[in-house]
Amino acid sequence: MEVIFLGVGEAFDENLSNTSILIRHGTGRSPVNLLLDCGFTAPVKLWREESEPDALDGIWISHFHGDHTFGLPALFVRLWEERRQKELRIIGQKGIETFTLNCLELAYPGFYERLNYPLKFVEVEPGGPTKNFGHTFTTAENSHSVRDLALRIDLEDKSVFYSGDGRPTPESVAMARGCQLIIHEAFAMNNEIPGHGTVTSAIDMAKKCTALNLALVHIQRRIRGKVIAEIEQLKEMAYPVNVFVPEPGERFNL
Repeated sequence: MEVIFLGVGEAFDENLSNTSILIRHGTGRSPVNLLLDCGFTAPVKLWREESEPDALDGIWISHFHGDHTFGLPALFVRLWEERRQKELRIIGQKGIETFTLNCLELAYPGFYERLNYPLKFVEVEPGGPTKNFGHTFTTAENSHSVRDLALRIDLEDKSVFYSGDGRPTPESVAMARGCQLIIHEAFAMNNEIPGHGTVTSAIDMAKKCTALNLALVHIQRRIRGKVIAEIEQLKEMAYPVNVFVPEPGERFNL
């Protein structure tokens, strides 16, 4: 399983695209490609990584904020222009279909009827694992200003946790136990900001979960440089978890 950090930024960072992750597994000519979140600045990063219109299999949406969703209309229309034929699966919490189609209608009125490929909407809620593209999906609520579902993906002996936005909850911590890689929002260093995670809370969570690796993303633009400058201290604090701040385009193999 390959994890590609297409974007790692917060909502309003002028230098970094919105946090968006591409999960790829399989070899040969048709690997499975799953996109985690698609904010307003994310599609360009995806197109640079993967220009083949039928390559993307599905999109996971963690919550309904614009920096995680408003890239969807542009992505859909670009795929239409490139003559995509294959079904595209959109996966998220209850209401995912209505929200997505409303976004498309606002951006490009009447375009849903013109798409030359089907959109399939799959609602996923906490309470039990589901299967998508051979992956096992498990979800739990994070603590954010709107309802956010953290996602755990398991494939054979590989496991990835993605927080979306928000602070860890007892449910999300329990779900992340034993993960090989936790990707967590860390908007602030350690001060409490309602609805957002911190570097220290993400490290504490990863240690409690006995995770192997922790990627800190969605860091507030004014403190990201400070976090990077202090990464050796953070690594010491996080030991034995390997903590890192990924750069755009960085790859992590499981």
